[in-house]
Amino acid sequence: MELDPPSGGSRDPRRPDEDPLKRLAQHQGGIGSLGAAGKYAGVGMQFALSILLFLYLGQWVDRRIGTNSIFALVGALLGFGAAFYSIYRSLMADQRREEEAEARKRAEAKRTGGGGQ
Repeated sequence: MELDPPSGGSRDPRRPDEDPLKRLAQHQGGIGSLGAAGKYAGVGMQFALSILLFLYLGQWVDRRIGTNSIFALVGALLGFGAAFYSIYRSLMADQRREEEAEARKRAEAKRTGGGGQ
C-alpha cells in the first residue's frame, strides 16, 4: 500500500488553486444551503434572545422602581423591534451580495462571450 504520491507528480486531479468547498457551495443542496440553514437558525436564536434579554431588563427596572410590569412590556417591544431590525439588515445584506454576485457572473459571461443570462 503506497501512501505518498510518486515523485513524478501529484495524484490529486484538482488544480492547486481550486477550492473543493467553494465548488460544493455553488451546487443546490451542498454546503451553501447547510450554511444558510445554520445562519438563519442563528438569526432565529438571536431574535428570541433579544426579546428575552430586553424583557428581563424591563422586569429588573420594574422591580427596582416598583412599577407594575410596564417596563417589562416596553422591554419586550424594544427587544422585538431591535431583533426585527437586525434580521432585516442581515437579509438585505444577503440579497445585495447575491445580486452583486449575479451581476458579476453576467458581466463575466458577456466579457468572455459566453452568452449566459
